[in-house]
Amino acid sequence: MTENGKPQSAMTYAQAGVDVDAGNALVEAIKPLARTTARPGAGADLGGFGGLFDLKAAGYADPILVAANDGVGTKVKIAIEAGRHDTVGIDLVAMCVNDLIVQGAEPLFFLDYFASSKLDVAVARDVVAGIAAGCRQAGAALIGGETAEMPGLYAPGDYDLAGFTVGAAERCKLLPRGDMEAGDAIIGIASSGLHSNGFSLIRRLVADADLTWESDAPFTPGARLSDALLEPTKIYVKPLLSAIRETQSIKALAHITGGGLTENIPRVLPDHLCAAIDLSSWTSPPVFGWAAHAGNIAEAEMLRTFNCGIGLAVICPRVEADALCSFLCEAGEDARPIGTLESREDGLAVSYSGSLRYSA
Repeated sequence: MTENGKPQSAMTYAQAGVDVDAGNALVEAIKPLARTTARPGAGADLGGFGGLFDLKAAGYADPILVAANDGVGTKVKIAIEAGRHDTVGIDLVAMCVNDLIVQGAEPLFFLDYFASSKLDVAVARDVVAGIAAGCRQAGAALIGGETAEMPGLYAPGDYDLAGFTVGAAERCKLLPRGDMEAGDAIIGIASSGLHSNGFSLIRRLVADADLTWESDAPFTPGARLSDALLEPTKIYVKPLLSAIRETQSIKALAHITGGGLTENIPRVLPDHLCAAIDLSSWTSPPVFGWAAHAGNIAEAEMLRTFNCGIGLAVICPRVEADALCSFLCEAGEDARPIGTLESREDGLAVSYSGSLRYSA
């Protein structure tokens, strides 16, 4: 009874803003997408309390498991405001599986977390379709996930993503190797653009320029700004996994994410070595030149905020650099020498020569 003596109506979870039926509908809608990611060791069926993976069926003899998790950051906000949700799922997978391959690990399976104020089944399905596409590119099975409705925590229409992946490597194949030395070559593999870092700054630049997501991209003629900025993060797994297994040349890999070249290459270097990078050895995609000009951003800030056109750095013996570049180019990557390892004498883990070049 209420205070005035009238019967209180029965409350439901739906009246509180959580639609269990919508969640069930989403699971049914994405089951076919998950099945397209099946691989040896996992059938990629959804609906259980946990996902299973059979390492023996995947062909490993002495495996070390490697795990990673990540999100997409405020790039998601562009997808929401532009009403395009089919690419951020690829970003989500890429940010996780690229962190596995740099340790020499093959991604085996992936799980996602999708949280919103109120579940929109069509939007969530588009996001998961992107996740499934990313899993196929990486060769990972989508074996589970979680969807959460949290009214009052998220604004109407907003959502956020998190991804979790587990991979494996034979114990003797883990990276980085311990034999890096001065004179080793650093190869840069091109990014597909901004990837999934620096978007809080990019969104500020867009606002300051009075652009909308429907505007023409100032750095890509004929393209809508939102479409250009939502270009998915490149997934490097299959060509790099082949290079690791077939060439025996790779000593270390670095995924160039937030922190750019300046902060990510040192993560794989021993304390006595530094990376000497020639900035003039590649041309950055136009989006970086636009950002640098629009925000009057100093080069040092560009290099520690964005990937500036290099999505992955590879360290190998100098005598094998040309052959490894050819191998990667034949696999579809744009790979070129961008520097060398040197003895670390001044305390800096990365030094630069030349200046960034931006394509028109």
